[in-house]
Amino acid sequence: MTELSGHFNLKRLLGFTLPSVIMLIFTSVYGIVDGYFVSNYAGKTPFAAVNFIMPVLMILGCIGFMFGTGGGALIAKTMGEGESKKANEIFTLIVAVSAACGVVLSVLGIIFLPRLAELFGTDGQMLENSVTYGRIILAALPFYILQFEFQCLFATAGKPRLGLIVTAAAGIANMVLDALLVAVFPFGLKGAAAATAISQFLGGTIPLLYFCRKNNSLLRFVKCRFDKKVLLKTCTNGSSELMSNISMSVVSMLYNVQLMKYAGENGIAAYGVLMYVSMIFQAVFIGYAVGSAPIISYNYGAGNKAELKSLLKTSAAFMAVCALIMFAAGELLSKPLSLLFVGYDKELHGITAHAFSIFSFSFLLSGFAIFGSSFFTALNDGFTSAAISFLRTLVFQIAAVLIFPLFFKLDGIWFSIVAAEIMAVCVTLLFLAIKRKKYGY
Repeated sequence: MTELSGHFNLKRLLGFTLPSVIMLIFTSVYGIVDGYFVSNYAGKTPFAAVNFIMPVLMILGCIGFMFGTGGGALIAKTMGEGESKKANEIFTLIVAVSAACGVVLSVLGIIFLPRLAELFGTDGQMLENSVTYGRIILAALPFYILQFEFQCLFATAGKPRLGLIVTAAAGIANMVLDALLVAVFPFGLKGAAAATAISQFLGGTIPLLYFCRKNNSLLRFVKCRFDKKVLLKTCTNGSSELMSNISMSVVSMLYNVQLMKYAGENGIAAYGVLMYVSMIFQAVFIGYAVGSAPIISYNYGAGNKAELKSLLKTSAAFMAVCALIMFAAGELLSKPLSLLFVGYDKELHGITAHAFSIFSFSFLLSGFAIFGSSFFTALNDGFTSAAISFLRTLVFQIAAVLIFPLFFKLDGIWFSIVAAEIMAVCVTLLFLAIKRKKYGY
């Protein structure tokens, strides 16, 4: 009996997924610390520059999330079918391929980043700051990809707590280095970028060392051969997570364009605060989805339909409770959190606090679509999962952010996020109803 088998009641399910939730929250927290130090010690323009270039970096980094979620689903399903040797071969292959992808993308990114930043409309000091920050982060891209990947695969290996420890170590390193390189020593934007790059190196390297040696997890590195079918299935499974992250990044670029039009640099800075803070709230939903996915995949592979039904029911209830808590917290903390980041600018603080009070309504809905997409990834149904993510993070948001500002101006940009989540929940429920008979949940 493995850690993925047997019945998962609420207590056991939360115990298994909690490390993944905390891990994602921790990852978000040190990202927020980055934003805090850049905003308060480097200034508004560098902060806006980081937020402007961050979507590009996220698009590249999300390759790891695709391999981690897609590969994790395939690995767990394979273990559920009783083929542990094959599961380890798949594990080794996807880690090796993702690392190679990271090296190639790192080189290309460093070369073409200035042209890309210009393409999106940056110039002057903002362009210089964006390129400086981006190139330092890109130097550590292979480890950034591996860090994202292992955050998912530690749960598949039955070691979510170990994943939490690694993430915490990398996060603490980032926080300490941020304080030293930005607040104590005047390295400014370069210091913040270096702190993040070093933490990503640690987050990607430590898991590599762990799995290279004998361990008591469900996974370890073994000899493997190149398998196009495995890689295709992995990429198909993880396409929703890839699509979600790419779409979010593309949409963020569009939001920046719209915000520059309606509110200027202040609008981009305010949106940056929303994204930083919302990462903590969203991390609860994403962490639970990542943590529960291997359990779902394992039981699907084992043909345990009764457990699938139980997992879906329990997860839906958990998401509902979390949604209410997140919304209440967002409304109560909108002003204090805005003050923390941009309290030095009264006008910017007002814009940010108002935006967050509207944005908080999205927390009532986003968890259901996030879990729904992850649920189908775990069932190795990459198409359905990708469809939910594609519609949620790209189609609905683009339509909303282009249309709503025509009627509500700046408020329309903040309302568009809520509108997109409403439509995404409707689509998720529709797919769950259509696919119920096929998967037996």
